[in-house]
Amino acid sequence: MGAIIAIQTNSGDDIDRNLTALTEHIARACHPDDKQQDEAENQVVVLPECFGLMPSGISRLLQCAEADGEGKIQEFLSRTAHENNVWILGGSVPMRSTDPEKITNSLLVYDNHGERVARYDKIFLFDVSLDSGERYHESDYTLPGSRVEVVDTPAGKIGLSVCYDLRFPELYRQLVQRGAEILVVPSAFAYTTGKDHWMPLLRARAIENSCYVVAPAQFGQHNKKRKTWGHTVIIDPWGNTAAELKTGWGSVHSKIDREQLRRIRQQLPSLQHCRFDLF
Repeated sequence: MGAIIAIQTNSGDDIDRNLTALTEHIARACHPDDKQQDEAENQVVVLPECFGLMPSGISRLLQCAEADGEGKIQEFLSRTAHENNVWILGGSVPMRSTDPEKITNSLLVYDNHGERVARYDKIFLFDVSLDSGERYHESDYTLPGSRVEVVDTPAGKIGLSVCYDLRFPELYRQLVQRGAEILVVPSAFAYTTGKDHWMPLLRARAIENSCYVVAPAQFGQHNKKRKTWGHTVIIDPWGNTAAELKTGWGSVHSKIDREQLRRIRQQLPSLQHCRFDLF
């Protein structure tokens, strides 16, 4: 039986500071009570969106974007996975794109040997204007992805998504059609929308897809313009909360019981009743 660990952070503009703090939190989460390295290999660690850099502005984001296969944040993910003998899903890394004025917001997956095994570029971009005066226009500086990704891990088959993707159930149906048993939603969810929408959307994705949902989050004030909701959570395939951390740096973990997942899908076989010929 595999296990999932979701890390909650309050990242800022300083990459080195963010990664140094994460090194300690990941090690503590993966090896409590001096757990041996060989006991950790069935663990999957999921980091939130923007874990390495929550930029103060677009110019900083473009300056720090990494080339595919090299860069400080990617090196950290590879090294940390290998040193802790765990799989790591790096919630999102700013990657250089074909447009010098735009990045891709990319979720990168590393196995316990430190080898990258998957990449998912965030498909849906957060372009909204809220009554609170907050305005986000991610498409101004980000190119959307175009590929749906499922990766086989020691915890199970994981469908990849990032933050705003959560509002588009058609993506998760595709992930389940491709075998996903666990859906990850690393996020930096806005505080204003998070307090009302975060948990209902996550529970809906878990229930309608009979999947575990793992949602590591950013929390708190990051700069003058950015505040995030937090509430890192793992939800089981029945829609119950298996673990939650509302605020503060830290982690939550849960065993992934694939037999329970199979039982739920047999007892309530809604996935078998989908009418893809009509919709």
